[in-house]
Amino acid sequence: MTFDYPARRARVAGLLPAHGVHALLVTSPVNVRYLTGLASSNAAVLVRADGGALLVTDNRYIEAARALDVPSEEAADVAGRLAEPGTGIEAASMSVAAYERLGEGLVPLGPVVEPLRAVKDEAELDRIRTACEITDQAFTDVCPAIAPGMTERELARLLESRMAELGADKPAFDTIVAAGENGAVPHHAPTSRELRAGDLVTMDFGARYDGYHADMTRTVSLGAPAAWQRELYDLVAAAQLAGRHALAPGATARQVDTAARSVIAEAGHGGHFRHGLGHGVGLEIHEEPFLGPARTGRLEDRVPITVEPGVYLPGRGGVRIEDTLVTREGGPELFTKTTKELLVL
Repeated sequence: MTFDYPARRARVAGLLPAHGVHALLVTSPVNVRYLTGLASSNAAVLVRADGGALLVTDNRYIEAARALDVPSEEAADVAGRLAEPGTGIEAASMSVAAYERLGEGLVPLGPVVEPLRAVKDEAELDRIRTACEITDQAFTDVCPAIAPGMTERELARLLESRMAELGADKPAFDTIVAAGENGAVPHHAPTSRELRAGDLVTMDFGARYDGYHADMTRTVSLGAPAAWQRELYDLVAAAQLAGRHALAPGATARQVDTAARSVIAEAGHGGHFRHGLGHGVGLEIHEEPFLGPARTGRLEDRVPITVEPGVYLPGRGGVRIEDTLVTREGGPELFTKTTKELLVL
């Protein structure tokens, strides 16, 4: 399935009159790719309210740009080539220095493209589904090799290598492997710490496929778990299931977060769940919408999103379980399908 870039640009164009601008200068590399198909580190696209568009990039990408379905030009100063008074700019992606250099009359705007990106078409969902299938398979293939004596770094490299062998563009983000007491740190960076019998080992990783991301976390036990480890795992699994069941078009971000967080809080571990419940995934690993106690807004249909509660006990360890799902009118579709049961290796 292919992407309908003209339709995407038309949706942006239709929003501009409400923002009081006649055009939008898009400089976020991710948003440029979303609207044109050009993946680059230096490009901008001007989308006009009348439906016209112009893509500007430098000589490294101009041939790729000319093969796309949008008029393109080459320029060293890509944003400056398109800036003119009355044009809206992406305030989140343009530096203050660039804004001042481009002159007066530009209109800083909040997110315009990002809310559109949150709802995916079926072509996008196909890419994310494939990224998740690669992630699932890598986990399945690597689990038999996990053993005491392997370091966190070695396990991270093994997961990333297997995802590449299965067709991933690259890892979706820096792989997290946290063993034993390191599991109490939600975004622990893998170290030379060796895995030991009795450890809970948390692996947070994902594949990127054709630009689209997967995100999954599994926690396994090296040897039979202690009673407190089994209790902690079962609690997080119950919270994760509650969060998944709460995903639905029309549900608020706060409602979904509360569905999972209340399970953990009622067990006395509310202070040990210190991050939001989840986030959207797509061309970025973290994108709108975000699930959390202070988040606003309602979910729509066809929104890929993670559900990832965790409980972290300083000095002892932790558990996190995460899946990527997509909201559907008939109930959420699960993209990461490997077991959520506690695997004892």
